[in-house]
Amino acid sequence: MKPFFKVTDLASVLKLVPGFEPVETESAGLLEATGRILATDIFSEHDLPGFARATMDGFAVRAASTFGASEANPAYLTVAGEVAMGESPSFTVVTGQASRISTGGMLPKGTDAVIMVEHTETLDDTTIEAYRSVAPGQHVIAAGEDFLKDKIILTAGQILRPQETGLLAAFGHRDVTMYRRPIVGIISTGDEIVPINQLPQPGQIRDINSYSLSGQVRNAGGVPIPYGIVADDYPALFEMCQQAIQQTDMVLLSGGSSVGMRDFTIEVLSNLPDTEILVHGISISPGKPTILARSSGKAVWGLPGQVVSAMVVFKAVVLPFLEHVAGLIPGQRCLPTASARLDRSLASAQGRTDFVRVRLYRKDGSLQAEPILGKSGLINTMVKADGLIQIDINTEGLDKDTLVAVIPL
Repeated sequence: MKPFFKVTDLASVLKLVPGFEPVETESAGLLEATGRILATDIFSEHDLPGFARATMDGFAVRAASTFGASEANPAYLTVAGEVAMGESPSFTVVTGQASRISTGGMLPKGTDAVIMVEHTETLDDTTIEAYRSVAPGQHVIAAGEDFLKDKIILTAGQILRPQETGLLAAFGHRDVTMYRRPIVGIISTGDEIVPINQLPQPGQIRDINSYSLSGQVRNAGGVPIPYGIVADDYPALFEMCQQAIQQTDMVLLSGGSSVGMRDFTIEVLSNLPDTEILVHGISISPGKPTILARSSGKAVWGLPGQVVSAMVVFKAVVLPFLEHVAGLIPGQRCLPTASARLDRSLASAQGRTDFVRVRLYRKDGSLQAEPILGKSGLINTMVKADGLIQIDINTEGLDKDTLVAVIPL
């Protein structure tokens, strides 16, 4: 008889994250960098911007030349020149002078502010009236105001969003050293599982998990590699696991993690070379019979076969490991949450962490969370749900109107 597993609490499982090494790095073109994880610190090679420039169309001036100016008492300024876009002005502006300038133009020597064209009136080709005073630095971006030379501007382990790739472009980085996307092998197990193009016979179900887990892996920045379906056959599963471990950075097996007599996952993992079972059972619901092994330094997961359990375990447990392997700094991709009020009371058993699916809706201007209850084999509960709420291990349920953090699905 197979022994019953001994569960590990969620916090203890997550402490195992640093025990796995990140993937290797590679060079990627900047156009392909968005959404990737940076592998090296990036320093500013020069000030950004490298010169003081205007943020408004108008006239570059010494601010002191406009002090006290008003519609009743305008300042009269002599136009000393015009700044051409993309060029460095060769002239100097002194007190009582101004230079025409467009947004983005380089300020001439001697100027420290820009007065908006709307606040001036041209009297002739060489003279303007200024109806407003400006302070030093007004309508101007100073040299180095965005980033100073020789400072860290991006940190290894952070996700590059469009704004970060824009920053890299501003410093002329055409190629960037990134962590490569981790490859995740996905194996569905069970005699009852059939391909999705096959009509299930009585007692059979289509392979849902290969597709739902692949979607979750892809959303997390990984590259899913489905290995297909393996029947409840020890030699076949052993061979498939060996192959997947050699070819990928992490392996997900769905099904076969419980204590059923025909579930071979734990035996296969126990007998694989260079493999250690780290966890066999986690005190969460759904997903208690989850397995975590380390094989050749890689995480191998035995996930529940029920689709809801597998997806919840991925979101709550597998994702932090995958992000670490991908090179992400801890806490960089914090799960976004929305605050909502429970529209009914929820019971929970102490000694486990519960993840409950909820639907979000608005009532009287307040965001409400409606629990979507149902068995872990019912995918409709995931389809209806907008997110998950977590009930901690030492909490005996939540009362109606409790403010909860909802993790979007």
